Amino acid sequence: MTSPARGPLLLLDGASLWFRAFYAIPEKITAPSGQPVNALRGFTDMVAALITKHAPSRLVVCLDLNWRPQFRVDLVPSYKAHRLDDSAGAAPGAEEVPDNLTPQVDMILEVLEAAGIATAGAAGLEADDVIGTLATRESTDEVIVVSGDRDLLQLVRDTPRPPVRVFYVGRGLAKAELFGPAEVSAKYGVPQENAGPAYADMATLRGDASDGLPGVAGIGDKSAATLITRFGTLEALIAAASNPNAELAQGIRNKLSTAHAYLEAAAPVVRVVRDAEVTLSRPDALPSTPATPDRLSTLATTYNAESPVKRLVTALETNPAHAPT
Repeated sequence: MTSPARGPLLLLDGASLWFRAFYAIPEKITAPSGQPVNALRGFTDMVAALITKHAPSRLVVCLDLNWRPQFRVDLVPSYKAHRLDDSAGAAPGAEEVPDNLTPQVDMILEVLEAAGIATAGAAGLEADDVIGTLATRESTDEVIVVSGDRDLLQLVRDTPRPPVRVFYVGRGLAKAELFGPAEVSAKYGVPQENAGPAYADMATLRGDASDGLPGVAGIGDKSAATLITRFGTLEALIAAASNPNAELAQGIRNKLSTAHAYLEAAAPVVRVVRDAEVTLSRPDALPSTPATPDRLSTLATTYNAESPVKRLVTALETNPAHAPT
C-alpha cells in the first residue's frame, strides 16, 4: 500500500483564532443552556477549513500560558498594558477578555481533546513563543503558522530546510495570505535573504501600538525598512548611530540616539523565544478519526455545535495526509 504524502506541520495561534471567531459570529448563537457558543463554533469551523486547505500531517494549537510574560514587562513596562483588565474584582495582571468568551475557551479545549488534536504551552510564555520554538526546532516537515499576529512573520524562512510559512488571517480566513520570505520582502520592503529577522528588526523600530510598543519617534514602516535594508540588522544600525564616522543622516542619528535605551530593551520583547520548554497535551500527529468519538458527539450536542464538529470530523477523515490512529 502506498503511504500517504507527508503534509506540513500546522501551528495554530489559538487565542488569535478564537478571538476572531468570537467577534465574527453573533453571540446570539447559544447552547441549550443559554451559554453563547459563537467562538466555539467559529473556531471549530476554522480548524476544519485549515485542515482541508493545508492537509497537515501534524497539527498543534498553541496556547498563551502567560499572555504578558514578566521578562517582556520588565524590559518595556508599557507592553500590552492597555489590555489589562482594570475592572473591579479582576485578578492582578489579567487580560481584558469578553465575559462570554472566557467560558468558551474551556469548551474549545474540550473539543480539541476529544478530537485528538494536540495543544501546547510553555510556562510563563505566550503562544508566539511556543510557535517560535516549535517552528525553529522542526527538522522534518514544512511548517505553516496560522495567526492574525504580524509579529510571527519574523519566523518565515526558506533555509535551513524545512521552510516556514505564515498563513496570515488578520483580515479573516477568506482573505488570508500565505507569507514566505519573498512575500514578506515584497510587502514590507525588507531584504528577502533574511526577511524573517529583518521583519522583527523593522517592527522594533516602527513600534506596534496594539502591543504597547511605541517604536522610535519619527520612524515609520518605510523608513524602518529602508534602514534595516541598508544596515542589515538592528544591531548594526544602532552601532552606526553611535559611530560619528558612519554615513547616517543627522536627523535619523538623533532619533536613534534618543531612543537607544528603548531599542536595546524592545528588541528581545519583539523577538519570539525559540528555545522554550514546550509541553504538548498529546503527540502532534493529526488522527484520521476522533480520539474519543462518543465524547466528541456528546460535546457537540451539549454545546449546539453539531454542524461544526461534523465538518471537523469530515476534515480529519478525508485529509489525504492524515496519520494512522
